[in-house]
Amino acid sequence: MRILAIESSCDETAAAVVENGRTVLSNVIASQVKEHQLYGGVVPEIASRRHAEAISGVVQKALADADMTLDDVDAVAVTYAPGLIGALLVGVNYAKSLAYAKGLPLIPVHHLRGHVAANYLSHPELEPPFLCLVVSGGHTHLVRVNDYTDFTVLGKTRDDAAGEALDKAARAMGLPYPGGLHLDKMAQTGDPAAFRFPVPRVDGAPLDFSFSGLKTSVINQLHNAAQKGETLKTEDLGASFLQAVVRILCDHTKAAALETGCKTVVLAGGVSANSVLRREMKALCDKQRWQLCLPDLPLCGDNAAMIGAQAYYEYLAGRRAALSLNAYATMPIEQSI
Repeated sequence: MRILAIESSCDETAAAVVENGRTVLSNVIASQVKEHQLYGGVVPEIASRRHAEAISGVVQKALADADMTLDDVDAVAVTYAPGLIGALLVGVNYAKSLAYAKGLPLIPVHHLRGHVAANYLSHPELEPPFLCLVVSGGHTHLVRVNDYTDFTVLGKTRDDAAGEALDKAARAMGLPYPGGLHLDKMAQTGDPAAFRFPVPRVDGAPLDFSFSGLKTSVINQLHNAAQKGETLKTEDLGASFLQAVVRILCDHTKAAALETGCKTVVLAGGVSANSVLRREMKALCDKQRWQLCLPDLPLCGDNAAMIGAQAYYEYLAGRRAALSLNAYATMPIEQSI
């Protein structure tokens, strides 16, 4: 089954053709990073306009790269939640038009489910159940993937997502957007033990995360140094902050795996590309003798191939969307329309 998938939840306009949920026939991404760098972050109105300009060409290229036309497509899939509402609506409306014009099934896909499914492309042998840490700029979730369309959230952030904390800390250190990427590069030359940071915990919910205190701590250290006329070595500060975030992610993942008995651990989301997180999670899983699955680096960020992968399993579960399909800025990963 060949599915044409569309993703437009944030600032990447993406389209892909995926066969049977495991084989990528094409994967095209039009990034807006350079434009949003001017503002230090994603401007939703600009993102929506750029999606509208790019989506037709991106879809055409995805079909051409797969050596296909719309007549060869068996279904159309689209990200409908969560994300920037204006950005999502561009993809949803375009997908609905294609499905209506060609009489094809329309498959709605939750963005976070798509990130999990990126691992089915990188690891064709991977099957549920498993434990997944979904970590990105907008989300930090510990999820037990019971089946391809059955998810149980074990823990999630109560405030900032891990990626958001990394981006904001990087911005405070004067690094350009996207901050998390530049922080990862800079931290390679820093001392991760040079600065100490608190280890926040949520009372009564040991698997939940909280990163706002960490973010505030690094900003306060920078402000205090500035007031005293001192200069902090940003490489050491960045490496220490990144290590603190990664330690929390790994500790919570370990606790969740031990609690659930899962022996397969999966990373998903944009922050899964972080080199320190990948290294530390591998060390943890090697020590515990757990299987670790990491998405290939090109599949860590937003892309349509992951949406096409998850769409196959949503289709098998009988999920179809009517032409009244709407976009939603927020929606739990467990929920489906």
